[in-house]
Amino acid sequence: MTKLSVNINKIATLRNARGGNIPDVLQMARDIESFGAEGITVHPRPDERHITYQDVLDLSPVLSTEFNIEGNPITKFVNLVLQVRPAQVTLVPDDEDAITSNAGWDTVKYKGFLKEVISGFKQNNIRCSIFVDPNPEMVKAAVETGTDRIELYTEAYAAAYAKGDKDAVKSYAECAGIAHDLGMEVNAGHDLSLENVGYFKKQLPYLEEVSIGHALISEALYLGMEKTIQKYLKLLK
Repeated sequence: MTKLSVNINKIATLRNARGGNIPDVLQMARDIESFGAEGITVHPRPDERHITYQDVLDLSPVLSTEFNIEGNPITKFVNLVLQVRPAQVTLVPDDEDAITSNAGWDTVKYKGFLKEVISGFKQNNIRCSIFVDPNPEMVKAAVETGTDRIELYTEAYAAAYAKGDKDAVKSYAECAGIAHDLGMEVNAGHDLSLENVGYFKKQLPYLEEVSIGHALISEALYLGMEKTIQKYLKLLK
């Protein structure tokens, strides 16, 4: 079964829009775990417009499932991850003012940098994942960084699937196979939803984990959080 990690950034966005503590990010994270999710993902950005650095510190001791912290490994982010020591860190090459993640790493160009950062995390027993596009060259270079996993950036798949183009999944299946053969595990995320995640899962036999936030939180507005999570878990079996 592919594990479901729920990205709770959008819950923090709603809280921050009004100030105060409604909705309660910590309580929502605990509820999401109780509904069956196998992990919680956060992506703190430098401007802290949704999940704040303090949120990350507060979440760490109360979670009972895997904690995955995403972000660009600037000094502040690296220090936060080393302080929290989550189960997994996912390295994403976001610009500081990026609205959302929009590209994977060039693992050829930044191989040396990534290798150094990952070495520091692994010395602290933190599993590492690198956000990459479905490009065989980028996947093959990723293994040389020492990363444990890659996370396939699925926006292109989601956009194509919405237009009826299911063949877009083929490049992801190819890259997942390459990663598996090279000894890396495979995660995926970005724009996955109840509509498209089932087909994606069926085509990628080596899919360890999906990280889903925007679509899942949006779908929960209609279906309720518990029912939405249960629907995802059924699709990911």
